[in-house]
Amino acid sequence: MPPEPWIVHKFGGSSLADADCFRRVAAIVEELAASRVALVLSACRGVTDQLISLVATAEANDSVGCEASLEQLGRRHESIATELLGADLCARYVAALHADLADLCRLLQAVALVRSAGRDLQDRVSGLGELWSSRLFAAFLTARGHRDSVGWVDAREIIVVEWTALGPGVQWGPSRDNAARCIPDSAHTIVIPGFVATNTRGLQTTLGRNGSDFSASIFASLLDAAEIVIWTDVDGVLSADPRQVPDAKVIDSLSYDEAMELAYFGAKVIHPQTMAPAIGKGIPIRIRNTFSPQKPGTSIVATPASQLIVKGITSIDDVVLINVEGAGMIGVPGTAHRLFGALHDAAASVILISQGSSEHSICCAIPAAQAETAMRALRRAFATELRDGQIQSIEATAECAIIAVVGDGMAGLRGIAGQLFSALGNAGVNVRAIAQGASERNISVVVARIDAPKALRAVHAAFYLSPHTLSIGLIGPGTVGSTLLQQIASQADRFRNEFNLDLRVRGIATSRSMLLAERSIDLGQWREQLARDGQPLDLGRFVAHIAATHVPHRVMIDCTADAGVAGHYAAWFEAGLHIVTPNKKANSAGLPEFRRMQQARRSSGTHYLYEATVGAALPIIMTLRDLRDTGDGIQLIEGIFSGTLAYLFNVFDGSVPFSDIVREAKALGFTEPDPRDDLSGIDVARKLVILGRELGMSLELAAVEVESLVPPELRSCEVAEFLDRLPEFDGRISERLTAARRAGRLLRYVGRLTAAGRATVAVEAIDANHAFANMALTDNIVRFVTDRYHDNPLVVQGPGAGPAVTAGGVFGDLLRLAAYLGAKLQ
Repeated sequence: MPPEPWIVHKFGGSSLADADCFRRVAAIVEELAASRVALVLSACRGVTDQLISLVATAEANDSVGCEASLEQLGRRHESIATELLGADLCARYVAALHADLADLCRLLQAVALVRSAGRDLQDRVSGLGELWSSRLFAAFLTARGHRDSVGWVDAREIIVVEWTALGPGVQWGPSRDNAARCIPDSAHTIVIPGFVATNTRGLQTTLGRNGSDFSASIFASLLDAAEIVIWTDVDGVLSADPRQVPDAKVIDSLSYDEAMELAYFGAKVIHPQTMAPAIGKGIPIRIRNTFSPQKPGTSIVATPASQLIVKGITSIDDVVLINVEGAGMIGVPGTAHRLFGALHDAAASVILISQGSSEHSICCAIPAAQAETAMRALRRAFATELRDGQIQSIEATAECAIIAVVGDGMAGLRGIAGQLFSALGNAGVNVRAIAQGASERNISVVVARIDAPKALRAVHAAFYLSPHTLSIGLIGPGTVGSTLLQQIASQADRFRNEFNLDLRVRGIATSRSMLLAERSIDLGQWREQLARDGQPLDLGRFVAHIAATHVPHRVMIDCTADAGVAGHYAAWFEAGLHIVTPNKKANSAGLPEFRRMQQARRSSGTHYLYEATVGAALPIIMTLRDLRDTGDGIQLIEGIFSGTLAYLFNVFDGSVPFSDIVREAKALGFTEPDPRDDLSGIDVARKLVILGRELGMSLELAAVEVESLVPPELRSCEVAEFLDRLPEFDGRISERLTAARRAGRLLRYVGRLTAAGRATVAVEAIDANHAFANMALTDNIVRFVTDRYHDNPLVVQGPGAGPAVTAGGVFGDLLRLAAYLGAKLQ
C-alpha cells in the first residue's frame, strides 16, 4: 500500500512569536496525524528583521549595539526553550544556539573591521532565525512524545538555487536528488527551516522576502505533496483591506491567477513567485489562521468553486502617475521601448500602464519613492524631443493610489466596468487612468490617494451583489419599534416595485412572545396576529428563523434599550446576521465586550448600523466618520445630545413645575420607558462613549463625568413611584433656573468630548446668544470643532427625540444596509 501523500504546512513568524504560539502550532500539528506532514517554519516574529539590522549595526562598528542585540536574541530563544523543553533537550538546544551566536559574533567582528558585509555574509546571518525556530520546534514535538516520528531536515542540504535578475531560480535536478537522499520514504513528520537554501557555489543563501512561503512551495513540488497550507494571522484572503473596508470578508476560494493579481496589488496573499512550483504541479494552496484553526480559510486552486464574480478589491497606495505626452509620438515606432527602457535603467518598477489609442500619450504608475530618479531618467532620454517640441510634457502626478478589481468571473460579463465607474462616480471619486488586461480578470484605476479609502468602500459595496431580499427580525415593537413597522409597511410596495427591494419582516418579538412567518408578516395586522398566533419567546429559535439560508441577506433590528439583547450581538454576527439598532447598550458596553462584538462582526463580514444611537435620524455618526475618514482632526465635540433634556429645558421656564414637564414628555414618547435613563445623564454619557469609540478612543462609560438630575432618594424605586415623588424635588432645579436668569443666562444640559478623551455631561448656564440657546423643542444640536471647522464649527441640528424621528433614523439605516448589499435605490 503506497504511503500517505505529503501535506506541507508553513507557519509564519506571527505563528511562532512566543512559547504559547509554539504550543498552539504543536496542537494543530497533532491534529494532522493521519497524513505525512512537512512543517516549514519561519523565524520567530521579528527575528529576521533584527538579524538584518544587526549586520547594519556591525557595519557601523557599533560593538555595544551588536552585543545588546546578540544578547537579546539569545535570551529570547533560550526563554522559549526553557519554557517548552525538558532539561536534557533544553540543554542541547541552548548549547547549539550559543555556538551559533558565538559564530555570529565572530562574523560581526569581521564586518566591523571592514565596515562592509557582502551578500553571502548577509544571507548567512539573516537565515539563522529559521534554523533556530525550526530546531526548537522539532525538539518541542519530540518532548511532546513524537520521538520516533519527527525529523529535522536542513533545507540548505536540499534546495539549490541560482540568483538572477529575476530572483532565486531553483535548480530542480540537484534539489530533487538531494531531497531523495535526505528525506527517507519512512518519514512521517519533518521540520524544515524556511527561507534558507544553498547556491550553486555551495554557499548558504536565502530565497528573498516571503522566502519561507517559497520554501513551502518548493518542498511541496519535491515531495509531490497533495496540498500546501500557509498558516498565518488572518482568516484567509480578504476581499479588501479591513482597515479601510470594515466589511471586508474572507474569500472562500481563488484561482492561481486571481491570487497572483491580488498579491501583485498589495493584498495579503502568498507572493506570486512563491506559487510557481505549486502551480507547475497543480498543488492546491490553502491560507489559514493559526489563531482560529477551526476556520476553513481560503483555497487557491486551478479551478475554484466560488461563484463570486469579483473576488477582491485591493489597492496600492503612494504611487506617482507619470504621463509622457506629445504629438511627435504619434505613429513613431519605439517610443514605448525608449520610455520603459529609461525606467528600467533607473530601476523604477512600473505597476500600471495606460496608453490612448491616438498614441498621443503614454502614462504609467510607479512607486512614489522612485519618482524623482525616474523623472530625471525620462527627461534625459527624451531631451531632444522636449527641446524640439515633439514631446510637449513629461509630468508626474503625486499622491495617487491604484484601485484594482480582481475576479475570473468578470471575463465576458457585460457591465462590470460600468458598475465600477458608476460606484466611483457616485462616491465623487475622479479616475485619472485606467488599465484592463485582455484576460478581463483585472480592472485597475488610478485615483487621488486621499480618495482611495472612499473608493475602496464604494467599489466593494457595488460588487457584492445578490438578490435584494432581506429577512428581517424586529425585537422590541414598543413605541419606536411599532412606528418603524408602520413606516416599513407604508413604503414596502414602492421599494418592491421601483427598486426590486423586498423587505420581508419574518419575525417580531416582545420580551415574552414572538410571531414568526415563513415569508412575511402582514404589517397591517401584526398586533392581531401576535395576539392570536404568538408563541412564547425562544430567542434561539427566533434568530435561527430570521437567519434562514434561503434568504440571501438577514438583518436583526433591535428597537429595545435592553443590555441583555445587546449582549447577543456577537453571536448574531457570527450567525451571519446584520444588525440595525437604536439601542446604545452594545456600543457603550465595557470595552472587552465591545471589542468582542466588533471582532465578531469583522470576522463574519456582516454589517452593523447604529446611526440612531446618537441623534435619532440626525447624521451625527455619519458626519463624524466622514470628517475622520477624509483626514480632518477632531478637536472637540459638544452639544445637546438628548432630545428629552432639550425639551425639558426648552419648556422649563418656572411657570410649570419641572416634574410636570417630565411627566408630559414621557406621555409624548420623548423619554425612555424609564425617564431616569434620560435624567440621570447616562443616556448622554453613552452617546459620548459611542462617539469616542468612533474616534478610536478606549473610552469607558465609568470615565464620563456625569451630573445626574435624578435625586438620590429616587434612584432605586419603581417608575411609577419615581414620577409620583419627583415633585418633592422641584425646588432644587427651580433654584438653579432662578440663579441663571439673574445672570441673564439659560439652563441647558450639555455633553462634551475632547480630543484628549475627557467626556463630561452637566447642566450649564449659557448665554442667551449661544448656539445652544435657540433650539426647537426636542432638537439635538452637535458642534464639531475640527482642524478644518475651527473658527466656524460644523453644526448638525434637528429633532432628536420622538418615535417618528427615531424610527426614521432606524429605517434610514435599514435602507443603507440594503444599498450596501447591492440594492439600487436611486
